Parts: sequence; structure tokens; C-alpha cells
Amino acid sequence: QVQLVESGGGLVQAGGSLRLSCTVSGRSISTSGMGWFRQAPGKEREFVATINWSGSSTYYADSVKGRFTVSRDNAKNTVFLQMNSLKPEDSAVYYCAARSGSAASTGSTSYNYWGQGTQVTVSS
Repeated sequence: QVQLVESGGGLVQAGGSLRLSCTVSGRSISTSGMGWFRQAPGKEREFVATINWSGSSTYYADSVKGRFTVSRDNAKNTVFLQMNSLKPEDSAVYYCAARSGSAASTGSTSYNYWGQGTQVTVSS
């Protein structure tokens, strides 16, 4: 059974930083594209960042570009999302996702496995 477990969320003041981790069990991610998505109350889930199997290719939503960095450690079966200069509008539940394909992808429907999410709250 494949499980994705996010951690690192919490409450932070505007301008602060958080580092999210997503550790996968039951499946090696070494050949998988990985993604981060988020969902705020009353809003649809939206794309945040994605990384291909090797880490050589990454894409970001315009709203987080320059502030967030996605990375991975295939040896640890873990993906990270470093979030800097956080804003109140970044508050949401953040989800990690894995896909069978090796490429990065911005589309949520291309992902096969999802975590339960971790709450990020940014106070003003």
C-alpha cells in the first residue's frame, strides 16, 4: 500500500519560512514525478510546484515563484517544499502527490497517489 505523509506545516508569521516534507512508503519515488498542491477553505485545490524524477526539472505556480523551492531526495524517498517569504494568502492545506510517470506535471489529474495534507497558516 502506497502512503504519502506530509509534515512540517504549522503557524508562522507573514514573512517567515516553513519546510514541508513528504515521505513515501510502499513505492519508490525514484522514477516518479512529484507535486505539491494546496487547498484553502472554500477554494478549489490548486497547483503549487512539481519536480521530475531526477530533480532536473521544476515548475511553480506564478503565485509562489521565487519564494518556494521544491526538491527531492530519492534515497530517502522524500520530497520537500521550502517556503520562504510566506504571505497570509499562502494559508491552506498542502498536499503531496506522486505520479506513475517520471515527468513533472502541473495537472492534479495526472497524479495517482495523494497524501492527507498538512495545514499551513500564515498570520498577518
